[in-house]
Amino acid sequence: PNPAARLRTTLATGYMLRLLLALATADALLLLAPRRLASRRAGLASMTLEISPPDGFVWGVNLDEGSPPPPSPPPSAALLFDCDGVLVETEELHRVAYNMAFEEFGLQIAGAPVVWSKEYYSFLANTVGGGKPKMRYHFTGLGAPEGARTHQDTAKAWPAPTARGGAVPADEAAGMALVDELQDFKTECYKQLVTKAGPRPGVLALMDSAIDAPGIAVGICSASTRGGFEKVVDAVVGQERLARLDVVIAGDDVSRKKPHPEIYNVAAQRLGLSSADCVVVEDSIVGLRAAKAANMRCVITYTPETQAEDFYAEGADAKLLDFSSGVEVGALFSPEGAVLPELLPGVRDPRP
Repeated sequence: PNPAARLRTTLATGYMLRLLLALATADALLLLAPRRLASRRAGLASMTLEISPPDGFVWGVNLDEGSPPPPSPPPSAALLFDCDGVLVETEELHRVAYNMAFEEFGLQIAGAPVVWSKEYYSFLANTVGGGKPKMRYHFTGLGAPEGARTHQDTAKAWPAPTARGGAVPADEAAGMALVDELQDFKTECYKQLVTKAGPRPGVLALMDSAIDAPGIAVGICSASTRGGFEKVVDAVVGQERLARLDVVIAGDDVSRKKPHPEIYNVAAQRLGLSSADCVVVEDSIVGLRAAKAANMRCVITYTPETQAEDFYAEGADAKLLDFSSGVEVGALFSPEGAVLPELLPGVRDPRP
């Protein structure tokens, strides 16, 4: 070939190498970019690399199918949902699962079987957060917040697991070992029951409205163990919606259960927000106390079992049965992403 042809070949080869290097760099960026740096709202960005050697050659590579979008701006506020009782009415399923575990182990106290009634479980749900703490409280009377109400059905005695050939636990260490076994079995029962559960009215529409709102982070903070929690969110929230959330915390992820504020403090820290910028949706006194102890605003969606509780006296910013009236994110946050001074005006239950 003549010198000019050799030069064109050399230039074309050089540009091909540059093209391959650009493609490799783009692939590396896709692999290294943290998922949450990608905007959940912007979708996939379009990137075009043009390498234009002499003589009219144009190498255009469209990376629409996978290039990372620019990082999302940090959120200005957050909407945090409890799970059980808020996303789905699961409290009765929990009660049934506990009683299934008690029956499986043949739990007896003074010759009588251990069974939690609806009324007593409602008391427990509004007194102690988390499954193991509930059982510990029932069997010992320990673990409730100072000044909490008491109930005549609280056993304050360790049970004998008669179906497992076991004796009454000799001390708290042995008792808590039994509680661990009961909780494991109860979780498996609950996972089977919860697959048929459906969302509470309007709650997923509110969640979607918040996900689509610029500057609003959205998360779930549940006191449930991850095994049971994952079944709920898979069945009710769905993987596609779950992947768009900014923070998800289960009871296993924190050392102190509600009403301690740790779970909500951790959520705010992970989002880089102050507590004043967060709104929590809860359904129980225990959850409300956790939110208020974290200095967050709190909306209560009560259930038939908890509607008699005086949520406003405990500091709730708003309470209502559910979101079936079509509540959207604009009833909680301003267009600029700030928490409104008054939550759910015209929708919430009136204060006494």
